[in-house]
Amino acid sequence: MKIIKTAGALGGAVIALASQQAFAQSSVTLYGVADVSVRYLTNTNASNDNRLYMTNGAVTNSRWGVKGSEDLGGGLKAIFRLESGVNLQDGSFADTGRMFNRAAYVGLDSKYGTVTLGRQKTPLFDILADVYDPLTVGNYFENAWLPVALGAGLYADNAIKYSGTFSGLSVEAMYSFGTNYESTGAGGFSGQIPGHMGAGNMYGLTVSYVMGPVSVAAGAQQNSDNSNHKQTVFNANMVYAFSTARVYIGYLHSKDDTGFVDSVLAQQNLVPGVDILKGSGRKDDGPFAGVTWQATPALALTGAAYYDHMNDAAIGGGQLGSGNRYTLVALAEYALSKRTEVYGTIDFNKVSGAADVELPGRDNQTGIAIGLRTIF
Repeated sequence: MKIIKTAGALGGAVIALASQQAFAQSSVTLYGVADVSVRYLTNTNASNDNRLYMTNGAVTNSRWGVKGSEDLGGGLKAIFRLESGVNLQDGSFADTGRMFNRAAYVGLDSKYGTVTLGRQKTPLFDILADVYDPLTVGNYFENAWLPVALGAGLYADNAIKYSGTFSGLSVEAMYSFGTNYESTGAGGFSGQIPGHMGAGNMYGLTVSYVMGPVSVAAGAQQNSDNSNHKQTVFNANMVYAFSTARVYIGYLHSKDDTGFVDSVLAQQNLVPGVDILKGSGRKDDGPFAGVTWQATPALALTGAAYYDHMNDAAIGGGQLGSGNRYTLVALAEYALSKRTEVYGTIDFNKVSGAADVELPGRDNQTGIAIGLRTIF
């Protein structure tokens, strides 16, 4: 009996030890960003009234998420991520139509790269947010309109993505069976239509390379709406890193037959199907540049400029025209700790020609904000 009991106890110990080892090979992390700001914005409506209000962060949207991995052996890991944007000013979801608007995917990671399936950032969003946009794609629409509009939403549903890095060369490729961006009307993308394999899909590819202080990248992306109209985007970027500073130069080109760009940018209530026309062939050329400087261990300064020259853009009454828009942004961030900072920012927008419909009132708009961000 003692032998049986000892064997049973030993078996239980082995099972417990194996379970502990299994758990030790897995990890689940709760993380997030809490970022809120007080913002003053001029010419916020057709009457050119100014506004003082609380809103989400200037550069990073507040979010919470859960991510995890499991070691499957042989250098292979299973990974997942669920991430949701939130508005600290009122506690609401950033996207009321879905819980995990920023990420909802599962995948496999190995030395040959990572494959993920679900809702996730496009390759274009990855390179801009991680490296090549001086504001890492700003969070206010007034400082993020260029990559948001020409990047066609920056997220994709129903997507398969591959990413891999090999001796300084990084490659990302994505195919979406059916995108579903949060715009409506003529500019909305929705899922695939049965019998129409090309409708509603999206594909994108980016390639980047690091050579000492210089990083370069290029890519292309195409989105189709459910009537098979397309938006095609090309981009090229470069960053040069000094000891405490980085200089950014980038370019985005878009040709849009879906009405997405007109729908996203127009703030003067253009009507889809009447003013915003599919098949218009709107073209945008958007160079941008910037510099970041770590002035002290606690103080970081950023300056950025964005420009867009547009042709065949909707101007109302079913008419198309050409125009220009530029934006200047200055940002100062002061770290209170490794995870918490205060910041101040100012941005200025100016439009002319067909771009007049992109501001609600006068042809210019100025925003000033101060904010507090902590990362957990």
